[in-house]
Amino acid sequence: MNSGQPLLSSSEPSSVHHLPRKVGSSSCLCSNASFSSSIYDDSQSSNLDDTADFGDSSFHEKPLEQCSSLATTRQFQSAESQYSEQFPLECPRRERACLVSWGAMELLDVNNNSLSFEISRASSRVQEKLNKSQRIRHKSLQLDDALLHEDPRLIYINDPKRTNDRYEFTGNEIRTSKYTFITFLPKNLFIQFHRVAYLYFLAIAALNQLPPLAVFGRTVSLFPLLFVLCVTAIKDGYEDWRRHRSDRNENNREALVLQSGEFQLKRWKKIQAGEVVKIHADETIPCDMVLLGTSDPSGLAYIQTMNLDGESNLKTRYARQETASAVSDGCTISGLIRCEQPNRNIYEFTANMEFEGHKFSLSQSNIVLRGCQLKNTDWILGVVVYAGQETKAMLNSAASPSKRSKLETYMNRETLWLSIFLFVMCSVVALGTGLWLIRHKRQLDTLPYYRKRYYTNGSDNGKRYKYYGITMETFFSFLSSIIVFQIMIPISLYITMELVRLGQSYFMIGDTHMFDASSGSRFQCRSLNINEDLGQIRYVFSDKTGTLTENKMEFQRASVYGKNYGSSLLMADDNSEAVSGRRRWRLKSEIDVDSELLTLGESPDEQALVAAACAYGYTLFERTSGHIVVDVSGEKHRLDVLGLHEFDSVRKRMSVVIRFPNNAVKVLVKGADSSMLSILANGSDSNDDIRRATQSHLSEYSSQGLRTLVVASRDLSDEELEQWQCRYEDASTSLTDRGVKLRQTAAFIECNLKLLGATAIEDKLQDGVPEAIESLRQAGIKVWVLTGDKQETAISIGLSCKLLTTDMHKIIINGTSEVECRNLLADAMAKYDVKSSFGHQNLKQEQNGGRGNLDTSDVTKSIEMSQRSSDKKEENSAPLALIIDGNSLVYILEKDLDSELFDLATSCKVVLCCRVAPLQKAGIVDLIKSRTDDMTLAIGDGANDVSMIQMADVGVGICGQEGRQAVMASDFAMGQFRFLKRLLLVHGHWNYQRVGYLVLYNFYRNAVFVLMLFWFILCTAFSTTSALTDWSSVFYSVIYTSIPTIVVGILDKDLSHKTLLQYPKLYGAGYRHEAYNLHLFWMTMIDTLWQSLVLFYIPLFTYKDSSIDIWSMGSLWTIAVVILVNVHLAMDIQRWVLVTHVAVWGSIFITYGCMVVIDSIPVFPNYWTIYHLAKSPTYWITILLIIIVALLPRFICKLVYQIFWPSDIQIAREAEILRKHDYLESKCQGSS
Repeated sequence: MNSGQPLLSSSEPSSVHHLPRKVGSSSCLCSNASFSSSIYDDSQSSNLDDTADFGDSSFHEKPLEQCSSLATTRQFQSAESQYSEQFPLECPRRERACLVSWGAMELLDVNNNSLSFEISRASSRVQEKLNKSQRIRHKSLQLDDALLHEDPRLIYINDPKRTNDRYEFTGNEIRTSKYTFITFLPKNLFIQFHRVAYLYFLAIAALNQLPPLAVFGRTVSLFPLLFVLCVTAIKDGYEDWRRHRSDRNENNREALVLQSGEFQLKRWKKIQAGEVVKIHADETIPCDMVLLGTSDPSGLAYIQTMNLDGESNLKTRYARQETASAVSDGCTISGLIRCEQPNRNIYEFTANMEFEGHKFSLSQSNIVLRGCQLKNTDWILGVVVYAGQETKAMLNSAASPSKRSKLETYMNRETLWLSIFLFVMCSVVALGTGLWLIRHKRQLDTLPYYRKRYYTNGSDNGKRYKYYGITMETFFSFLSSIIVFQIMIPISLYITMELVRLGQSYFMIGDTHMFDASSGSRFQCRSLNINEDLGQIRYVFSDKTGTLTENKMEFQRASVYGKNYGSSLLMADDNSEAVSGRRRWRLKSEIDVDSELLTLGESPDEQALVAAACAYGYTLFERTSGHIVVDVSGEKHRLDVLGLHEFDSVRKRMSVVIRFPNNAVKVLVKGADSSMLSILANGSDSNDDIRRATQSHLSEYSSQGLRTLVVASRDLSDEELEQWQCRYEDASTSLTDRGVKLRQTAAFIECNLKLLGATAIEDKLQDGVPEAIESLRQAGIKVWVLTGDKQETAISIGLSCKLLTTDMHKIIINGTSEVECRNLLADAMAKYDVKSSFGHQNLKQEQNGGRGNLDTSDVTKSIEMSQRSSDKKEENSAPLALIIDGNSLVYILEKDLDSELFDLATSCKVVLCCRVAPLQKAGIVDLIKSRTDDMTLAIGDGANDVSMIQMADVGVGICGQEGRQAVMASDFAMGQFRFLKRLLLVHGHWNYQRVGYLVLYNFYRNAVFVLMLFWFILCTAFSTTSALTDWSSVFYSVIYTSIPTIVVGILDKDLSHKTLLQYPKLYGAGYRHEAYNLHLFWMTMIDTLWQSLVLFYIPLFTYKDSSIDIWSMGSLWTIAVVILVNVHLAMDIQRWVLVTHVAVWGSIFITYGCMVVIDSIPVFPNYWTIYHLAKSPTYWITILLIIIVALLPRFICKLVYQIFWPSDIQIAREAEILRKHDYLESKCQGSS
């Protein structure tokens, strides 16, 4: 077909001729690539009745004659009109021919995100529900001025002064930091004091400043709180400084901006709305811009939206032909754009442009967004409409929600109990004080513990104390007791946990087993608050493409006319010998392959197909909007593209009409086998043989997890071609039921096809994925896959990664209405005897919609059960796998069906969610998170996984092929899915065991000290007198006992990594809360009570008849309690290394050193006491007796439990020790 020949014949005299134009030289004709779209959003098209007055109105005032000049014809061929067929944002008139174009993948992207599943003729109604459920659409898509009357944004092209003077738009400077130099201190303190414990210690410090309550020195009482606040502030300040540095680098990047008639470099932060910006190839877009022109004459540009939506395939954008022509002619551009106010919807843009006296519409196809990269286009020119914080990228970059450790949440419960203990102890002291004062009120001047008068030598002799009466003295005694017992609530625990998590993160980052050599990426800890949560995960929600797979497609197998190629066992035929040399489908063609070919396809599937064709001598040489050129062994062949019906989820296939060089016209169709085999022609026995052989090959390919496509064709006669062209033009310009009409038009030619064969592409699984999933399942973790891919693809990948097994009963839910979904869930629950958990204590109480009253006579049941068995008992014993699509989730999650879905899904061993939008992924995670106490983890690699990652308790990002949006939003990041096995089973287990013990030990350590003081106060007439110095009380938690706790929390290992990986079931100790629970807390408190009694009364009875003073006794208690808690810690340490020895025993020596220094200062009342005590053997014997008596019950209990009721971890530890012992013995025997 000549370039001047009409693409679409028409009997009408007023037809527009089409001149093919080159659109790109490197792409492919395969899955997802297209020449024109045939999928339309009916809900959009229904709103476009008035748009004919906008688009190219001046071009339709007069009928166009058939013999229009080429120059005139070219004028009407705007890339805009091409795109309008893909996005019905502008309805072309009937006079306009259906132009073919590339870029329909953009439509698929929109459909995938808005879930445009057209189900029936009522698809407009369904689409409206889908859009509402996803909350993606913010405004109507009508382009009439009436739509924009609500405060539209006016952008004067190339006139930033006029634009910004009137509307005060924000500049292009962005800021992701939290603080400024002025706001850092007040804002950071405000955030820190959200922790109730900090407010508690602030109140304690304030009380201690009052004269009647000054138990400790006023400065000393502030030290612990100030220390914790300063350390946290330094950490927060450093993190925010890094954000400031990143913002500064981003804002100081430069771009070419039109100034005074020429393009000059200008920093991004100074770019304003209304300015014209020029971007060159491979540069990043600095702000949201409407395209005015590109280096391509048709106004076409390719962009990569990886940083925005996570997709690595290229998208097409267009400049209006009116502005593109002016740009190419070098004319000065000026005009007015009326657009909607800034919003976060990246898939929608509504605007009008007034240019040279004409008014026309602008759509999402005409705007490029900040963060995207220009590809395969030399340059583009655009006018800024949104800048800085108002860009769609920034509006979508909401800060990650603050996540708190679940163990820390439980810790607050125990903190409440400790607060109750504290209140009881203070009440006892206050009550005792009141009773004692009442009993001795006549003797207050003479009793030694409480005198109203001073009896000292000096000016104060004989003066009276300030006595406030019994009532007030009792109240002051209560407040003073709070100050004395303040460390019952361990403020040091918070800073200890921060330091321990930091140390744990250091070792996780440095783990060489989680280093990805292929990408050079190491493990990242982006959040330090939830390390221990990694050891309690029960549900893993995973993306598929790029997470389980490499997102690198490789063409593996093909079935051609019933012959299987690419396998190790080829079917016997004459060509088998020739083909056997190419079994692995390596690129062996002598034709040079353009390296750009492998990187500029619109999807990895296309790249695989084009690379395979090139390997066998069929190279895609040129691609334009109307034809393609294929180089076959050095000879170029031109194929004219007459039209295309794009893939949609109803037909599950796509077709293209091609005119070959011999003038033959064929329709080539490819699609899923479920939709293709039913439209094949019923022919001869040979065709039936080919069909059976192909079906067998397809089953073989699917069992290997390959992505399959069936290819068929048929010849079109001239009459059929003309009839199809007329119907295609009518359908594509229809304003109502456009999608239905296009499907009917496609069905006209997609019938009686001749089967050509099938292809199989491998989306290669990442290394170690099946093994990782199996280990996670053995650990008791449920793995759910949430993907936007087709159901068939998800199932095949599920089989290949061993997520699905052949013995599973597969429940497939594909509902098309609320009624149908309700009944599908009910049928599945009844068939497999799934009990409803409605009313369970961990579930939300939800209303049920009365399932029994439903009329199901007209409902089509689309639930498919595999592995059926007549024996119901045997059927129920097999594991279940639930497979559900995004369309069904729309009705289930938005209605009252989520309880039924929860019951069914949690009864299944595996759940696969297909064709789900990003918000639906987050909805599934929230379904589990909000209804159970189980911990959830989400893992993904693209921007479409961000919502899921942020919703889960733990978010993991994969450093893959789809940008860094997922990594930036995650808590942890790594290079491969298989590292998740080690992250959870090893580091997660270690972190949970360490932090769980750390919290209990800190409660014990502080409580034993406070109870010792409590017993002393009871023996001193409730006077809140302390035998310990102020500095000893402060140093106890900060210096004396803190270092061993931190070291053990970072380095201790109950089991080796080999044992944990060998026995994944040991991970269950985490989600069963074996290391930290309420029972352990109470047992610890009972043990603490016993140890405190021993600690106080043994020295008391030992020195009962001696003349030892109170400060000497306090010195003994200080040393004894420090040694006691350290030996207690040493009893529980599982892995002794040099650092552990130094920390535990070194802290005892540090305590002695500090006491020697403090007791050597003459101004302190305890001056020289330690020197007198250390000389006496009684002192050392007393300390030894305290340690033995205090820890003996604990030792006996541990011994009994380990012998008679050992845990899995204890058994594994003993086995590990025995293996090590046997290994050492064998080694010694071998050396001897």
